[in-house]
Amino acid sequence: MTERIVQTIRTVPQLREEIAGRRAAGATVGFVPTMGALHAGHSALIERAASEHEVVVVSIFVNPAQFNRADDLEQYPRNEPADVKAATAAGATICFAPSVAEIYPQGFASSVQVRGPLTETLEGKERGVGHFDGMATVVTVLLNAVAPDVAYFGAKDAQQALVVRRFVTDLQIPVEIVTADTVRDANGLALSSRNARLSAGGIEQALAISAALQAAANAISDGSTDSPEAAGAAGIERLRLAGITPEYFAITDPATLEPARQLSGTLLIACAATVDGVRLIDNLTVSANREAATASC
Repeated sequence: MTERIVQTIRTVPQLREEIAGRRAAGATVGFVPTMGALHAGHSALIERAASEHEVVVVSIFVNPAQFNRADDLEQYPRNEPADVKAATAAGATICFAPSVAEIYPQGFASSVQVRGPLTETLEGKERGVGHFDGMATVVTVLLNAVAPDVAYFGAKDAQQALVVRRFVTDLQIPVEIVTADTVRDANGLALSSRNARLSAGGIEQALAISAALQAAANAISDGSTDSPEAAGAAGIERLRLAGITPEYFAITDPATLEPARQLSGTLLIACAATVDGVRLIDNLTVSANREAATASC
């Protein structure tokens, strides 16, 4: 294995030169793209990448093209020294922390777009397809810069992972996409960089999101309901009792995100809601053959 040397790189040419040298020594490359504010969920991705590759690149870049509100972008937590420390502890060998100008140089005029249910439902419907255009474009730029063997994404952003798989396939980008299970606190709250903006009361209220997903999953797996609508109602009622009105609470096909027409096979239950002024998303997969729900994807 190559010697583990942690360094922070800020330009694409320097990044490519460093990776080329590591590859020449026989290393394989794993890549974990992040927008910073690293937490245990990111650490789990980095640890997995480090267990499978000699070189692990972690990007730290708050992508302005993924925000549809200026205040949301401004309030997004940023602490690069803490992020580099966390990435290093988890097994990163290179932290790529470019400026906005490095990713979007003067005259930048290109965009990667995916259309259809994958980007026009759920997050795409609420935030606009431009959100996914921004994500797809920056991930493509990053994949081209890093040229990894494998890129790792968290399952909490299930829709994002599906979109990435779609454009990687369509554009024939030579990288394997791995989606790792959602990491949760002991209380069930899905880890998110946005959780840092929640008050103690907000955290308590936010627990209703994972509880609502589980309520819908239980209604499906234990046979107490026979339709997606009824299962969804069970989850929405749990949110209502906590004083939360979801932007969406949907039971969908996990591969296409189209609304489930019946309770069969594996289903994805997804929710978005604002709690304590912070927009949160979460999801759960469940088998409709009356087996136990899986709090992962």
